[in-house]
Amino acid sequence: MQPPERIGRYRLERPLGSGAFALVWLAHDPELQAPVAVKVLAENWAHRLDVRERFLAEARLLRRAGSSRLVQVYDIGELPDGRPYFVMEYAGGGSLAELSAGGALPVPEALALTAEAARGAAELHEAGIVHRDIKPANVLLHTARDGSRRVLLADLGLAKSLAQASVLTLAAGSAGYRPPEQAEPGTGIDARADVYSLGAVGYELLTGTVPGPPGKVVPPRRLRPELGEDVERALLRALEPDRARRWPGALAFARELDRLAARPPAPPARRLDRLRARLGPLTLALAAVLAAGAAAVTVTVAAHRDGGPERVRITDAGGRVTLTVPAGWGRELRGSGWDPRVLGLAAGREPGLVVADDLSRWPDLTAPVDGAFVGVSPRGGVTAGVEALTHPGCRYRGARGFTDSRWHGLVRSWSGCPDGGSVTESALAPAGGTGRPQVYVQVRQRGDGDATDGVLRSLRVA
Repeated sequence: MQPPERIGRYRLERPLGSGAFALVWLAHDPELQAPVAVKVLAENWAHRLDVRERFLAEARLLRRAGSSRLVQVYDIGELPDGRPYFVMEYAGGGSLAELSAGGALPVPEALALTAEAARGAAELHEAGIVHRDIKPANVLLHTARDGSRRVLLADLGLAKSLAQASVLTLAAGSAGYRPPEQAEPGTGIDARADVYSLGAVGYELLTGTVPGPPGKVVPPRRLRPELGEDVERALLRALEPDRARRWPGALAFARELDRLAARPPAPPARRLDRLRARLGPLTLALAAVLAAGAAAVTVTVAAHRDGGPERVRITDAGGRVTLTVPAGWGRELRGSGWDPRVLGLAAGREPGLVVADDLSRWPDLTAPVDGAFVGVSPRGGVTAGVEALTHPGCRYRGARGFTDSRWHGLVRSWSGCPDGGSVTESALAPAGGTGRPQVYVQVRQRGDGDATDGVLRSLRVA
């Protein structure tokens, strides 16, 4: 079916994104002479009255809150086929998910952005609404003509009035950002559920990785050693599994983040010290710098069988990187790229992926997981970065060469890690002698055995 050219008076230009229940278009309003975003209920849900009502409730809640810190609703209507739509403010600056796709942000910027998102949540709470799905993809940026940015909360598809939330019976929210009381059906929630989610947003902006499950969050200074103790303390308080121990509200959290953001920066470290500090922690979180599309939410791998039931073929979102891994590893994938600066290389958005049996455990070497990370560096320099890596708590087993018909390079190995498993770090270059592109590969395995060579031999880079 051909997509429509118009919805109401609005001329559609291109899709901005889609979710489980709706599609959002960038459109032009000829009356206002301005871009707008049009959200339309998906065709496959048009027959469900409960989904239709939830869709319309989102528009009503946004209007009810009426805050400049939330996406504004301008209009509402119905398509000829009966599907509802509503028209919203267009935030042309993208989302925090897109902003942080290249890795961790500068500390003051990350703190300030999280504080602004928290103020938006506080205004929702003032209006008697709990968001229930705050994550980087739902925090938008509106760029003014003077270059300043306004932070807007969006996507109230799971939002509820606080009165309703106190007796909610269904689990909701996105993995990594969801507090424990929101993950279990039958548990009432309050505004402190959003405080947990805001803490997860701040954690991701500062470390480049989604925090682990509630109660198992890796202290952020293990991922980014230059963070101060008080920054770590503020984040971990927001991420407390026991809501009674969290910040009492989003506004209190915002004020603390503002205080921390206003502090003078620490003296700059030498480049080598910064590199070693960043690469040295036990929980080297290279998966953290992967962009996960509209959100940092893992997606189920649609893997192809390759040579029998024992292995699966995995491909990144751009079709540039392909590799084969043991079938048990191919359960979850992030495949939208990485930033080579985590290895001390020039910053940028390059092809990359991470695949594992449980990506929520990937950033923490104390948690058992099987999987592999691949990142492409068109400018080279990977070998020096890999040689600087250390994994305290693991036993270094030494380095060896790797050569096959496509690749040659260095493989460094550690075993006896706190999860009982092993990790290998590889730097590869084309066997033909061109030297570029170079590829970084990290393989993690629980228990005995080493699948590294099989993964490296299967690697293809277009």
